[in-house]
Amino acid sequence: MAEHNFDLVILGGGSGGYSAALRAAQLGMNVALVEKDKLGGTCLHRGCIPTKALLHAAEVADVTRESENFGVHAEFQGIDMTAVNTYRDSIVDRLYKGLSGLIKAKKVTMVEGEGRLTGPKSVTVGGDVYTGKNVVLATGSVSKSLPGLEIGGRVITSDQALQMDWIPNKVAVLGGGVIGVEFASVWRSFGSEVVIIEGLDRLVPNEDPSMSKQLEKAYKKRGIELKLGARFAGVTQSDSGVDIALESGESIQADIMLVAVGRAPNATGFGYEEQGVNMDRGWVLTNERLMTNLDGVYAVGDIVPGLQLAHRGFQQGIFVAEEIAGLKPQVVDEMGIPRVTYCEPEIGSVGLTEEQAKEKFGAESISTYEYNLAGNGKSQILGTSGVIKLIRQVNGPVVGFHMIGSRAGEQIGEAQLIVNWEAHPEDVAPLVHAHPTMNESLGEAHLALAGKPLHAHA
Repeated sequence: MAEHNFDLVILGGGSGGYSAALRAAQLGMNVALVEKDKLGGTCLHRGCIPTKALLHAAEVADVTRESENFGVHAEFQGIDMTAVNTYRDSIVDRLYKGLSGLIKAKKVTMVEGEGRLTGPKSVTVGGDVYTGKNVVLATGSVSKSLPGLEIGGRVITSDQALQMDWIPNKVAVLGGGVIGVEFASVWRSFGSEVVIIEGLDRLVPNEDPSMSKQLEKAYKKRGIELKLGARFAGVTQSDSGVDIALESGESIQADIMLVAVGRAPNATGFGYEEQGVNMDRGWVLTNERLMTNLDGVYAVGDIVPGLQLAHRGFQQGIFVAEEIAGLKPQVVDEMGIPRVTYCEPEIGSVGLTEEQAKEKFGAESISTYEYNLAGNGKSQILGTSGVIKLIRQVNGPVVGFHMIGSRAGEQIGEAQLIVNWEAHPEDVAPLVHAHPTMNESLGEAHLALAGKPLHAHA
């Protein structure tokens, strides 16, 4: 067996792994990055980027259908999935080439193959052993299923959904979280009938309930059927479709069923347990500085309990590289991470929900305000409805921001600065927001929360 020594060995080339590699190389470390599939991981190849490309194609389809509303004569003739997939793949390919070029330019040693932790700081790939002064575990996540529910045929996960070259007449989506509502949005825009089955009593259950209520209203208006508080009992499939049984005794027929019940950490079978890494139900446990119980072995991204978001893994990768270099970086605050659900309408949020804020500070110590986008000029131009909900500590900073509306995700940049820098509404109110923009609605919401509402009834 050939032995190779590095300052840093990283297992996994997704958002967390490659960002750690680039930052560590920038800081003068000799880095090996091990990846069995393609650099960029789930986010680039099977997650964020390809799904958002589909969602943009879906938006174009909707705008074309509604073009008469804007005085534009355009005829919607249908969706060519082969062409849609070509558009999507061209974006992924360009980003992949750019990322591969960056890794090469920074002189990171790219190791292709399946890696396994075979010593406290050694990763074995085929017949080679890569030993680092430090090691980062960054093996990401995989689509989850329910116990006893087998994926195959017409029962698919998001991985298979992205490979489809046809549009189903009717889709059943099992799970009303982020992945479920995004795919439901795409298929509805592409012309499918869609039914979402969610065991809890609302869509996007991790968001503030006011966002769930608005999304449910918008989805019903779009003709998406919702089965909320509906427990899945089983599914049978034939050559032509699926038959889904609910615990209530109701059955639902569809062409396919998307299983969108979340993602599980991909941390089993890599030798972590054998090397004594502390784990809990498949998750890798770390301290707040992302070090495992093994000295010099860190973990980042979806294998660490918390939000499974590409930008979280990305930031954690940078943090760990800087931590190893002795720069004492600021800990990545879980509650300060922005969250976006890219369905139509979009949801953007950062910080605490109203319930979490009440729990943390006490009900009498917080106040909330909802600003309706009906008062925002650009929202009227775009034809979107929605709200911004702000949560603040009484006489204190804004601790939660929640927004629903077309392109709400584009407003999350300023929102995360407000929450993370602990701005008071009175600090934001004097700032000038460009007119007419959707961003202006943030200014209006903070004006109102500061006690001087203008384009709002309060």
